[in-house]
Amino acid sequence: MKGYDLDLLRYLQVLVEEESVSLAARRLKVSEPAMSRQLAKLRKAFADPILVQAGRRMIPSTFAAGILGRVQDLVQNADTLIQTRALANLANMSPTFTIRANDLVVAALALPLLQALKKDCPKSEVIWAPEIDTAASDPLREGSIDLYIGATELMKPEIRRQTLFRDQMQGLVRKEHPILNTPITPESMVCYDYISVSRRGRAHGPIDWVLRNQFGLTRNVPMVVPNYHCMIESMKNTDLILALPSIVIDHISLDALSLASFEFPLSLPNVEAFQAWHPRRDMDPIHRWLRETLFRVSRHVFEKSSF
Repeated sequence: MKGYDLDLLRYLQVLVEEESVSLAARRLKVSEPAMSRQLAKLRKAFADPILVQAGRRMIPSTFAAGILGRVQDLVQNADTLIQTRALANLANMSPTFTIRANDLVVAALALPLLQALKKDCPKSEVIWAPEIDTAASDPLREGSIDLYIGATELMKPEIRRQTLFRDQMQGLVRKEHPILNTPITPESMVCYDYISVSRRGRAHGPIDWVLRNQFGLTRNVPMVVPNYHCMIESMKNTDLILALPSIVIDHISLDALSLASFEFPLSLPNVEAFQAWHPRRDMDPIHRWLRETLFRVSRHVFEKSSF
């Protein structure tokens, strides 16, 4: 077959991944007419429509979807030939990485990660962007963030992910809280009010589902806060219960704050946190170094977590 080269294959990869001429154009920083011309070239070269209309959106043709994996490998391997020297020059580079995560991840990983990165690359910098309500897939696609760390399921299917840790929720209370006076049961759990943590203002979640479906019980949640750390120091003055991941409680000085923690007597699903990135960064050696360093640091920080 004639009529295509590496650059055209790169256009093919992005068009199929984005399923949109306009989004593909934005990602590759070209005009929409220019991207439309590349799509026309691809259709001629492969004698296939590549993208077909499906209602209000476009989807890859059967042929295009079938060859996407091989095209991605070809483009990434070609890019690697250009980038192989990058890691050898880390000491002289000054990369800035933008990572989106919630406050508990930042609190646990920010300093250890920066220290690990600076061992190989003293001029490296990390910007921690706050986790917000919108899905992380778009900023990963657009390149406005390098990595996402979290547990959301709102991810586009092409986004790569790697599990960093798995965790369980525990209860945080004041040291003399009455719930600690007797063995904790689902029935004793619902005798007290709770604080829920949710950026979206959601009061209920997996704890409530298990209580309702397995025990026919309901807990009262009179307050919702937006992040994990804002109420911790105030818990010594209330009988409310704050549900937190174990990794947060492990980094709290419970005795100094006159607090205590307990395990919920429920079979709760694990909280699974992962790092996520766009597939175009798979073979980027600097990005790969960042991911590998983050994975190594997270395993050390969360060594008590199960994998």
